[in-house]
Amino acid sequence: MSAIHAYPIEAETSNSVEPVDNSTPPNAVVAPAAQPSVNVLEQQLNSPEQALSSLKLFLMVTVLSVAPAVLLMTTSFLRISVVLGLLRQALGTQQNPSNQVIGALALFMSALIMTPTWTTVYEEAIVPYSDKEISGEYAWEVARSSLVNFMGRQIDRAGNSEDVWLFYDHLPENARKSQTGNEPSYFAASNQSGSATTALSYHDIPMQALLPAFMISELKTAFLIGFIIFLPFLVLDIVISSVTNAMGMMMLPPTTISLPFKIMLFVLVDGWHLIIGMLLESFG
Repeated sequence: MSAIHAYPIEAETSNSVEPVDNSTPPNAVVAPAAQPSVNVLEQQLNSPEQALSSLKLFLMVTVLSVAPAVLLMTTSFLRISVVLGLLRQALGTQQNPSNQVIGALALFMSALIMTPTWTTVYEEAIVPYSDKEISGEYAWEVARSSLVNFMGRQIDRAGNSEDVWLFYDHLPENARKSQTGNEPSYFAASNQSGSATTALSYHDIPMQALLPAFMISELKTAFLIGFIIFLPFLVLDIVISSVTNAMGMMMLPPTTISLPFKIMLFVLVDGWHLIIGMLLESFG
């Protein structure tokens, strides 16, 4: 049996690879990371032209974001949405119809009611301006005149013209001037009895006073309509509450019993047709 001899294995030093030390020396200086956004911001702040352009862009984005809501407030949307919300509370159906359904119905009804006004704005302001027949300032005055006619007509129909004076009295002195350079006739002169000597034109009222006055007028009208809607359902709640108390059912909430009767009464009298028709007729 032959002996097995073990020979030591020598490491090959010629082909060995020394490890690379990637650690950073303790005294090494690390360059700071670049901050391009901060530098750009400093440049814009130091340059008035760039700062002004950024401010204009910010204001434009802000105006575009709130423009749809402001435009809706000049229409019949406010009154319709509030009345439909009060109707839902009177029925006691909690979240039915949902806010999306109420908003969509109010939007479609507003489009129907505002069609004459928007048609006038489109034909007399937008089309001539796009054809470069009139200036932008004149187009704005034509569009504003159509909206003022609608808002003023609704304020007069509701008898809420005093709301206009409420906001007009809080305008700055330089804003209390009409296009002719004079204050509206209601404030210009009054006799000893306090009555206006001449008629008022809503076109002399700035939009910053006329628009909130129109919104308050719409809220008043919507609450009055909501009060009329609430009455029959309130009577039904009182009757059912009296019946349940007389029968000794103290632990049963009356609203639980009255809800199906409210829905049945509303369907039998064709409530949706009556309320929607009343809303459409309220705008004349």
